[in-house]
This record gives sequence, C-alpha cells and structure tokens, in this order.
Amino acid sequence: MSQDIVADALNQMMNIRRARKEELEIKRHSKLLLSVLAIAKLKGYVESYKTKGTSLKIKLGKLNGCNAIKPRLMVKTELIERYTKRYLPAKNLGVLIISTSQGLMTHQTALDKNIGGSLIAYFY
Repeated sequence: MSQDIVADALNQMMNIRRARKEELEIKRHSKLLLSVLAIAKLKGYVESYKTKGTSLKIKLGKLNGCNAIKPRLMVKTELIERYTKRYLPAKNLGVLIISTSQGLMTHQTALDKNIGGSLIAYFY
C-alpha cells in the first residue's frame, strides 16, 4: 500500500465500480479524503460515506470514472481550463477538485472566485 491515501481510495472505488458492486470499505482515511468525498457526494458521484473508527464505508453513486492527479500540479486560474480539457471527457461532464487557500473546491467554483491551487482529483 502506498503513502497516498486519496489515490488508494479512488483506485479502490474504480475497482469496485468495474466489479459492478456498490459498496466498499477502506481501512485508512484522512481529512483530505473526507473532504474529497464530501465534494463527490454533493455532485452525486458518491451516495454516502460513513467513518467507523479507522475504517470508512463508501456507497457509490453515478460514478463513471475517478482518479487522483499525480503529481499534484499547481495551477493558475488561467490554466484551469487546459486541465479540464486534459482530464475530463467532455466540456460540461465531470469535476476537477482543486485545493486552494480557501479549502477544497471544484474547478468551476475556483474559476468563479478567480483562485488557483493544486490539482487533487477528478470525477466524472
């Protein structure tokens, strides 16, 4: 198991999706992963998630694909559109999650607030 908890969790989510299952349990989690899952839940990619001690139960929603972005690139506001074209399959399909000085947010919120940051993950 690697040191990147977010990447491990998103890979496990895709493996469960490919196996046509809806729930998974992850042994380790972090505050960053919980924040990413909160945004995914708002957008409908994750139906629910619940922590119990050190484990985390996730129930998938309408998820087609997700992945962590490695290396975590620092992006200026002007370049966010370039990375949406690179990582997302269509113009209005999916969401990039960006870590900014004001917390985690979607790429659309970062564009509206005119804030750059570090790319964390994407969902579609």
